[in-house]
Amino acid sequence: MGVYPPDLIDRYVEVALSRGVTELGFTEHLYRCVESEAALGRWWEGESNPVLRERMIEMVTRERDLSLERYVTVVLDAKARGLPVKLGLEVDFQLGRVQQVLDLLAPYPWDFLIGSVHWIDGWDFTAHDAPKEFERRGVATAWRQYFELETALAGARMVDVLAHADYVKRVGLRPSQEFMHELYLPVVEAAAHSGVAVEVSSAGLRRASNEIFPAPALLELLRGAGVPITLASDGHLVEQAGLDHDKVVAAARAVGYTSYLRFDRRAAVQTDLPETASEP
Repeated sequence: MGVYPPDLIDRYVEVALSRGVTELGFTEHLYRCVESEAALGRWWEGESNPVLRERMIEMVTRERDLSLERYVTVVLDAKARGLPVKLGLEVDFQLGRVQQVLDLLAPYPWDFLIGSVHWIDGWDFTAHDAPKEFERRGVATAWRQYFELETALAGARMVDVLAHADYVKRVGLRPSQEFMHELYLPVVEAAAHSGVAVEVSSAGLRRASNEIFPAPALLELLRGAGVPITLASDGHLVEQAGLDHDKVVAAARAVGYTSYLRFDRRAAVQTDLPETASEP
């Protein structure tokens, strides 16, 4: 079973602090934890394309090698040592599985939960050959399918924050601006109604999208609706911790945000955005 090296948390924190980040939240992916199997179910079974279905099975079999218990213990140990870290989790959204997931997560002392849509049925729309499937079903159709799920997640009241809310743009393929605007509106409405925050993340700058998550147009709509934000780098490697923190702050300020949320035991704390943020 996969394990975390003893100094992994420390190295993430050291790099993030050097980039102006004052607190670092850890958000392992729920689907990677062996305990998640029953709660998340076999979502790929609804996929009509057998090739996509088999690829999803292979991916889950390969990557589901972590222990939720061990992950929680590692982060809590870091907190006990005085490191400025928060215990979070990235919760993979599946229609019809909300209560099962909440029941699984209830015993743990989370500081915050973020929710994400990574798959449409059994299709991993971030795979290296995903553009072929975008072309087959149509970019507009793929975006519509994604945002229907994202809107359901925004209204589900199961997490504190929406992660990379327009993640479907990751491979760099987009429909028209007008169509994207139509898709944004239900998500914004659902988020405003449910009270969930939205993550502003630099991860999109490292993808073919070459743009912060969420796009400026979506972020502006969220700000206008009073939806709060958090700040993130979504670093999967130590060297990515806090990466482009200055650009995340700038993106939030550009549409009128002056504050962001921090979390402690699922309670939100409003915090002023830094005036400037720069990497050494």
